[in-house]
Amino acid sequence: MICLEDIYAGLAAEFQAQTGKTAGSSSELAVRFYAVAAQIYALYVQGEWTRRQCFPQTAEGEDLDKHAQLRGVSRRQAAKATGTVRFYVDQAQETDTEVPAETVCMTAGGVRFLTTQAVVIPAGELYAEAPVEAAQAGASGNVGAGTIVYMALPPVRVAACTNPGPLSNGLDEEGDEALRERVLATYRRLANGANSAFYRQAAMSFPEVAAVTVLPKNRGVGTVDIVPAAQGGVPSQALLAELQGYFDRVREIAVDVEVSAPTVQTVDVALKLWAKEGRDFDDVSDAVEQTLTDWFNGERLGRPLLRAQLISLIFGVDGVDNCEVLQPATDLPLNTVTLPVLGEVTVADGTVQEETDQGTENTGGEAENAEV
Repeated sequence: MICLEDIYAGLAAEFQAQTGKTAGSSSELAVRFYAVAAQIYALYVQGEWTRRQCFPQTAEGEDLDKHAQLRGVSRRQAAKATGTVRFYVDQAQETDTEVPAETVCMTAGGVRFLTTQAVVIPAGELYAEAPVEAAQAGASGNVGAGTIVYMALPPVRVAACTNPGPLSNGLDEEGDEALRERVLATYRRLANGANSAFYRQAAMSFPEVAAVTVLPKNRGVGTVDIVPAAQGGVPSQALLAELQGYFDRVREIAVDVEVSAPTVQTVDVALKLWAKEGRDFDDVSDAVEQTLTDWFNGERLGRPLLRAQLISLIFGVDGVDNCEVLQPATDLPLNTVTLPVLGEVTVADGTVQEETDQGTENTGGEAENAEV
C-alpha cells in the first residue's frame, strides 16, 4: 500500500515538472503539500478498510456480524457455567440448616460461583445440593468435579462444600476467527432445506450447541437423526427438547426427525509430569487439569482421541518441562456419535518418582556389595 511519503514525493515532483521550481522542505508550500498528502493517504486507508470489510474472509467485528446475519449465523455470546454444589454440616442437626441464595463458593484458583436459589439441609441429614452458576461468564467456569472447596462466607453451621460433578456450559464470547469459519462453512456446504447441511447449520445456530452429527436414513428411508453436543459436553434434556421442537416445525414433509444425545465415553487420564525449575508442581498440575477440562468439551464429538493431541496440549501449558501420558494407553478411534468426556485425572510428580527409583537402585546396589 502506498505511504504518506510517496504521496508527498509525487506532489512535489509534479509541482516541479509543471513549474520548474522546487518546494523547499521548510517552505509554506511543502506544508501545504504534506496536508494534502495526509488527506489523500487517509482516503487510501479508508478505502483499504472498506475493501476488507466487504468480504467475510477479511471482515472484522460488527461488519463480520453483518456478514454472518446474511447467512443465518450469529456470534455466540459469553455464557456462565452452571452445575451443582453440595454443602455439608459436621454432624446431623436437630433443625434445618439454610444455605441462602447467592452463597459464594470457589475453587482453589479463585474461580467464584454463586448459588442461584436457597436450599435447606434437613434436620438429621448431613448435606444438601444447590444449583450454582459462575460469577462471571466464560469458559473459566468449566471446572472438574471436586474442585470447588471453599466458601467466601460459610452459612451458619455449614462446614464444607464441594461439587460432586463438573460444572459446564461456560462459554467465552466467540471471536472473529471462529465466527468467520462458521460463516465460510455455510458457503462450502450450501443448505437447500433438505440436505444434511441444512440440518447441521440449523442445529449449529443454537448458541448452546458446539458440534452436531447428522445421520440421514439412519432408521430407514425418510428418517434423519440429529446428535448434538453442548458447549460443556453432554447436552441437557432441555436443549434436546428445544432442538426436537424446532426440527419438528422446520423438517421436510413426511420426514421423521429424531434428536438424541450422543453416546458418552468417559476417558480417565493419568500422566507423569515434570515442572520447570523454580515452578511449583501443584500450580502446574492444577493448570494442566484445567486445560484438560477445557479441552474435553462438546467440540470433541465424533473426533478420534489421539495421545499425541494430549501430549501436545499438556506441553503447551506454562510451566511444564516434560510429561508422560500413562492413560489412555492407546488412541481412541471414536465413531461419529460418541462424545469423549473427561473422567478422573491423575497427575504424578515425575521428579519424585525418579528420586524414588534412584533410591531403590542404590539400595539394591549396596545390598549386592554387602553380599560380596
